[in-house]
Amino acid sequence: MTTVHILGAGTPTPTPDRFGSSFALEIGGDQIMIDCGPAATHKLVKAGLWPTNIDYLFFTHHHFDHDIDYPCFLLCRWDQSVGNENTLKVFGPNLTEKITKGILDESTGLFAHDWIARVNHPLSQKIHVNRGGTLPRKPPQVEAFDIGVGPVFKTSDWSVISAPAKHVQPYLDSLAYRFDTPDGSIVFTGDTEPCSSVLELAKNADLMVCMCWDEQSNMNGSGESQGQCGTIGAAEMAQAANVKKLALVHIGANLSDPTVMNSARSDISDIFSGKIIFANELDKLDL
Repeated sequence: MTTVHILGAGTPTPTPDRFGSSFALEIGGDQIMIDCGPAATHKLVKAGLWPTNIDYLFFTHHHFDHDIDYPCFLLCRWDQSVGNENTLKVFGPNLTEKITKGILDESTGLFAHDWIARVNHPLSQKIHVNRGGTLPRKPPQVEAFDIGVGPVFKTSDWSVISAPAKHVQPYLDSLAYRFDTPDGSIVFTGDTEPCSSVLELAKNADLMVCMCWDEQSNMNGSGESQGQCGTIGAAEMAQAANVKKLALVHIGANLSDPTVMNSARSDISDIFSGKIIFANELDKLDL
């Protein structure tokens, strides 16, 4: 079975119910994260998953609401390990390798002091051994890759390809991802305005997890439609791509209002003929 866990369904603005972007994907026995926004590690555990079981992480881009919990996730995954876990593989656009090194590098990493202390102090060594590890304790090992557009990674059961997402270029590169699995296909748009590259990536997908900042007329009036999908943009892109289900995420405070959301659902259903999901954090979507 393939399952999507909605960990972060919000924006850079914290609200009681939504904050930042992050998702976990279970494909058979593999567990994958897409983005690592605020409190993603904690939300992962609340969803019933565990950091040491995540073997792959894909970043759409490097705005803080998509990657701020990356140091926490890296250190938590390493700290909770016993030394026999798979090496974490991290993929993302330009800056992914730099940020990873900037967190963990023994000489220059901003959090190297943490893992160096835990490797060497007798108390931390004892906790590691009691957890099932052996000494000497190994430093964190992460394989990080800056990637571009096209095929990204594949196993015997699933594959990933990327396409450019139109967001805040030239300041940050942004990618959308398509996962093809034995149970169907899933597209994570990341942050993007409606664009042909993401539309083509999503063609005939079973599920498109698409950002949706606000009700479209509100975005158009405020001048916030550039680089982002609103309700109508998301609906039109999903319909043109012939996706079966549209899960809306990256939902802002105004669209989170039940009255606004109900009205927006009607507007979207006038355009998109498939199933519409306004995703909440900790929702679980099965293919």
